[in-house]
Amino acid sequence: MGRAKVYGVAMKLYYMPGACSFAPHVIVHEAAISLQPVMVGRDKKLPDGSDYRDLNPKGYVPALMLDDGTLLTEASVVLQYLADLKPERKLIPPHGTMERYRVLELLTFISSEIHKNFSPLFGPRTPEDYKNQLKETLAGRFGLLERALVGKQYLTGDQFTVADAYLYTVMRWTKPMNIDLTPWPAIQAFMARTAARPGVLAALEAEKVKR
Repeated sequence: MGRAKVYGVAMKLYYMPGACSFAPHVIVHEAAISLQPVMVGRDKKLPDGSDYRDLNPKGYVPALMLDDGTLLTEASVVLQYLADLKPERKLIPPHGTMERYRVLELLTFISSEIHKNFSPLFGPRTPEDYKNQLKETLAGRFGLLERALVGKQYLTGDQFTVADAYLYTVMRWTKPMNIDLTPWPAIQAFMARTAARPGVLAALEAEKVKR
């Protein structure tokens, strides 16, 4: 209870529905963390009419405002911070363990090899030839994930971690990009399994996005 008092409703998660900020939103619900979600509009406006970029010059989500005014950005960092608030939930292994480094390895791979190859696909000015190249690159990365998930419930085994929340978030983008996951049945099973988690369902409801 003491930790809940320190990290009360003054902590804020800035998110955009369906964006990569969905991953920390999932962790908020998985860990039952008390904070205030603040939606950022596509025009970068906040609910009070102010410009999000005045708060976070990077202009993208997520951002986590701590109760002392400290701002954390970048999905991988925000995910780790939130998970460390509730170590008993085991959403990230303890500091200094090899298990922790494996999750960090996964977070980095998802960020640099999956997330960043998806992002240009949403750009209206991205040439179609380049989009096709990106999809080919993603297919290769999906093959690696497929092998990593065979015989497992989640990326590291039976325990759901922040890496799974991040992977589920970016893999949801295959739908609007019309990428068929049929060639990767282990990924499909992972997506279905993760979609049924109460924390994921709660985040979907909170952001009013389709399952």
